[in-house]
Amino acid sequence: MSGYRRVSFWMDQLVAFGRDDLTPRPPLDGDRSADVCVIGGGLTGLWTAWYLHQADPSLQIVVVEKEIAGFGASGRNGGWCSALFPREAAEIAEHAGRDAALAMRRAMRETVDEVGRAADEAGIDCDFVKGGTVLYARSAVQDRAARAEVDASAAFGDDMVYRSALPGDAAGSVGVAFTPDCARLQPAALVRGLAAALEARGVVIAERTPAVSWAPGRVVTTSGTVSAGAVVVALEGYGATMPQTRRRIMPLYSLMIATEPLSEAAWGRIGLEHGQTFSDYRHLLVYGQRTADDRFAFGGRGARYHWGSTIRNSYDRVPRVFRHLRTTLAELFPDVGDVGVTHTWGGPIGVPRDWCASVTWDGSVGSAGGYVGDGLSTTNLAGRTLADLVRGVSSSLTELPWVGHHSPDWEPEPLRFLGANAGLVATDIADREERLTGRPSMAARVREKVTGH
Repeated sequence: MSGYRRVSFWMDQLVAFGRDDLTPRPPLDGDRSADVCVIGGGLTGLWTAWYLHQADPSLQIVVVEKEIAGFGASGRNGGWCSALFPREAAEIAEHAGRDAALAMRRAMRETVDEVGRAADEAGIDCDFVKGGTVLYARSAVQDRAARAEVDASAAFGDDMVYRSALPGDAAGSVGVAFTPDCARLQPAALVRGLAAALEARGVVIAERTPAVSWAPGRVVTTSGTVSAGAVVVALEGYGATMPQTRRRIMPLYSLMIATEPLSEAAWGRIGLEHGQTFSDYRHLLVYGQRTADDRFAFGGRGARYHWGSTIRNSYDRVPRVFRHLRTTLAELFPDVGDVGVTHTWGGPIGVPRDWCASVTWDGSVGSAGGYVGDGLSTTNLAGRTLADLVRGVSSSLTELPWVGHHSPDWEPEPLRFLGANAGLVATDIADREERLTGRPSMAARVREKVTGH
């Protein structure tokens, strides 16, 4: 593979199936005017453009993107369209009140269905199947965590349930938690399809057009300046590369593998159905899905943070992490046997200092992000919310507690480098500690006090 096809398994699949050749759209061809200029061609920016156009088709909207639509996390992620939000409901209730936390949870649950509805409306085939998430508890410590999460989620209206392990569950499972509020989908098909649907409706998407800076009323790019009454900044992890947002977000890498397709018999033994996603209760996060063509798409954290929040293509592939992912997958599901790995990829996710996503609007410039890997659905909620804010519409969305939230900046280097990588080491130690002692990890408690998460 070469070029944009190499970005992820998802992008390669689009080309292989003849659904998208990933040819870049023309860049901006000089100065121009618009009602709204969106910086970033990922799902946050494109959903914002979609709902703005739906509300007012007369708006002139320009999206500027450094590479191609979906180049970032939107085209690389694990394909979980879930109701997960980076800040827990109990924390939101503590800061904003119980009613605000209930409203946020309700909005996230509704967003899962809205993504499927909007994709249908736009004519996008993205393999959307709402099969829920299976969460395996593979030790007594994890089992207590699973039961606690189920109890806590019930207090905020979630339909999460717990059951004892069955023979077909992941190896070593003691119990299983399940939430119906997640759909499996093909993320590159969603983001690329959304870009095509917007373009067909008259929205201008200028690819290979890096933004240099922005201010109220204008966005300066390498190909010209867009004068616009409203500016929306939707850069997520790539905001760390811009002087104006360098310390507002930290880019942490998450990596993935995709296997060869497994037989129906193997899937029968594994026990995962089409539309289901899965994880467990370890501290060093792993996540996966059964793809529409019967592969495992499986990912996790473990790649280190890079000095100065740098982002490079070479950071997308770390052989040590890929080997660990393949080993972990076999530990979870021995029935994968010797199935081969066909694709390896990765990319940065955006992490704010307090691990809380946000939407902001000051009357002329808006932004959204900080999803900490939970963005496939949250971007849609952000887009709908920004569409209301930009148009000056007061709604239940604009009253949600993440609107107007401002996370503190990350520490300067070398503190950021030392803290981020120490947190990664502590997370790995926490899992090892729990396996050895059978008790909740002290290392995890120390990490939470230092990092806030």
